[in-house]
This record gives sequence, C-alpha cells and structure tokens, in this order.
Amino acid sequence: MRGVPSATVAQVLAAREPLVIDVRAPVEHAVDCFPGALCVPLFDDAERALIGTAYRHESPEAAFTRARELMRSHIDPLVRSIAARAGHALGDAAIEQRFVERTASGFDALQRELRTQPLDALPEHAVVLACWRGGMRSRSLASFLRELGLERACILEGGYRAWRAHVAAGLDALALTPPVFVLRGLTGVGKTLVLRAIERLRPEWVLDLEALAEHRSSVLGMVGLTPASQKKFESRLWRRCSRGFGAAIVLEGESRKIGDAILPTRLWTALCSGTCIELATTLDRRIDVLLDDYLEHPDSRTQLRRQLPFIEQRIGPVQWAGKLVALLDEHRERELVSVLLDLYYDPLYRHSEKAFSLSTRIDSTSPAHAARECIAFIESHLSLRSP
Repeated sequence: MRGVPSATVAQVLAAREPLVIDVRAPVEHAVDCFPGALCVPLFDDAERALIGTAYRHESPEAAFTRARELMRSHIDPLVRSIAARAGHALGDAAIEQRFVERTASGFDALQRELRTQPLDALPEHAVVLACWRGGMRSRSLASFLRELGLERACILEGGYRAWRAHVAAGLDALALTPPVFVLRGLTGVGKTLVLRAIERLRPEWVLDLEALAEHRSSVLGMVGLTPASQKKFESRLWRRCSRGFGAAIVLEGESRKIGDAILPTRLWTALCSGTCIELATTLDRRIDVLLDDYLEHPDSRTQLRRQLPFIEQRIGPVQWAGKLVALLDEHRERELVSVLLDLYYDPLYRHSEKAFSLSTRIDSTSPAHAARECIAFIESHLSLRSP
C-alpha cells in the first residue's frame, strides 16, 4: 500500500518557503486559495464540470474514468511543470505510460492505496499539493510525483477546506488589542490617501480594509477594480491580523459591508468603538481626488455609466433619469461629481456619522502632512493613556 505524506495548515504556514500547488480548477482558485499557492490545475473549469456531472449523476467510478481520460492527454506537461517549479529533473521519464499503468486498477483500488500519513515535520523545500478537501486530486498527484522521484511532495491535509476552517476560527477569536483609531470624513477627503501615507511611516499600524476587499465601499466602489470574494477577503484579513499590529490600529471608517465583503463581528465592533479622527478639505480638492481615483483606468467610464442609473433612481427617478449618465457622456465630470456629492454621498455620510464622536479634525489636502498630524495625535493620545 502506498502512503501519501500529509501536512497540516499550521505546519505549512510555519514552513520556510514551501512550494504550494493548488490543483483545483481555475474558477475555484480565483475565489480563494491557500496563501501563496500557485494555480496548476489538474482540470480546467469545463473539465471539472464534466467530471462533477458524472460523479453526481452516475457514480464515483464513472467520474474517475472520465477524469482518467481527460488527464491522459495532459499529464506529461502538467507533471513536468510542477517538477520544474520544484527544481526536480524528470529526464526522459515515460510519464503518460506510467500514468496509464498507475491508474489501471480503477477508482476503488487507487483510493484504498492512497491513504495519508501525517508528517512530523515538513521536508526542506516541501512541495505541498492542495485540492478542495485533501482528496483524490491532490493525493493521486502527490503519490505519482513521489514515484517519479520528487520525494518532497506531500498534500495539505484537509485541502482548501482546512485553510477555510483555520481562517474562520481565527476571525471568530479575533482580538484587536491595540487601541483603534478610525479615519472619518466626507467622500473625497482622501481617507485612503492619508491611510496609505500613514502606512509608509508606521506600516505596522495600518489595516487597509478597502485594499483587502479591492473595493472603495460605495455603490461605485468597484469601478476600475476587481472586488475580492468574501472568502478571499477573509483570508487576506486574517493573514494581516495574524501578523499583529504595533502600538495602534489605524483604519478607515467603513460600513459593515465593503462591496459584497462583510466585516466579521469583532472587527466591526472595534471599528465602531474606535477613537475617531475627522479629515476635511475643500470641495475642489474632494472632486480632484475622486476624479483621479475613479477615472484612473481606461474602462472606468464604461463601468461608471452602468452604475449611475442606480444613483439616479435614489436621488430622483423622475427629475434625474438619464441626467447623470448624460453628464458623464458630455465629459462634464466635475459637475457630475459635484452633484453626486451634494445629493447622494454627503447626505448619506452625515446621516451615518451621527452616532460617532470626533476627537480631532485634520486638514487632509496634503496626505503626507495629514499623515504626520494623525501620527502625532495618536502618539499623544497613547501617551496620555499610558500608566
């Protein structure tokens, strides 16, 4: 019987530069993956769907037969790609022939052979294969690679699901122990610019939620970006939080949702109870910031055009129908932004911010200068709190 070495999430996270290979389909990898995992799929999205259909409507054996047929055509380049990434020479190995022989006994026999053996410690330069739950995809390929001499190959025990469980447990127990400081202010004052200027000076302080979510936390917040899935957002969030913070945690004021990404309860509670720093600047500066931000990418105008009718409906479905889109089409962008701020964003902000007490007010016209003022305020505040 062939055993397949397996490593836990904790072991792989603690290992020094392991090569983690995600063998799931590209669509699975795109949603989220183990940190740093490379996408080297056994099957593309269409092939995965065919195998899944066979599994659900026929049998595991039928799915295995379909998978074996599909794999035979590209097992050689796939295995050589992984071996090359691992720095392992395969020479003239007859990979396809060995694959046919190795899988000839069928699904049940192969499954019995591919039991897992927990590792006490990962080998140096481990090659860790990960699939959905540490099943046949990763086990069969790891076993095959080991037979070809890549004895550093193992699997991630429990696969991606084990990573998800690790993230969920971490976020459930999240303890944001340093004092929390929240940058607040009207749309366009440059909260993100100031936050990132602070990060350059105090990188250990900053929690940039919008960067993690790849969204600006508004109805137009996805323009020019590719928003992260909830799972990817949570993975990124946990990785950042698990590194710890310095003397303070600084973040932007957000709603409970950043696009479609929902903040975990403990983080939301900390954000709502943090010390608030209000950023302020002129209307012209706010318009400049928003134009730079939202029209940075070539396809931004198309995305904006799709979203503006929603705001037209919110501010006045009769009097504003088509008018915001017209302003964009006529390249009257400054007028468009002024209307959006006056009739949509500023009223929303003023309503949502009623519950918060602002501890200080800082001019954000120069993000670098504002960052230094924020740091000075925070450090002064922390010294007053010290025993």
